[in-house]
Amino acid sequence: MKSHQSTQTMKPATAAKKLGVYLPATPTEFQEGVVTRAELNELQTNPPEWLRELRRTGPHPRPVVAARLGVSIGGLARGGVTEALTTEQIEALRQEQPDWLEKERATQAEVRKETARIKQKNAEQTESS
Repeated sequence: MKSHQSTQTMKPATAAKKLGVYLPATPTEFQEGVVTRAELNELQTNPPEWLRELRRTGPHPRPVVAARLGVSIGGLARGGVTEALTTEQIEALRQEQPDWLEKERATQAEVRKETARIKQKNAEQTESS
């Protein structure tokens, strides 16, 4: 018996998330189609010009904006940033250093420090067991 393997597909929103791009900024044919796993792999290894340009200049989805600013997605929301931003807008925020950004960066640094402390503590407990 031959096993028939179906082609795995995903919605454009899922593919855009995996590619780290803002779906409404992608070409219409990408937004309206389905993406196979093979197509996604091809986009990741050999990105077309539109994808390279989106990654370079944006607009970027909130997870990418948060990462580039060094804050959490929640921190963006608390700072009033709810929409996708371009690379230029992200750079402008970095230059301005608004109070909310400084506060959220400090909060994020504390979270990272605490996560590292807990990880170290757990590793020490595992070693002593």
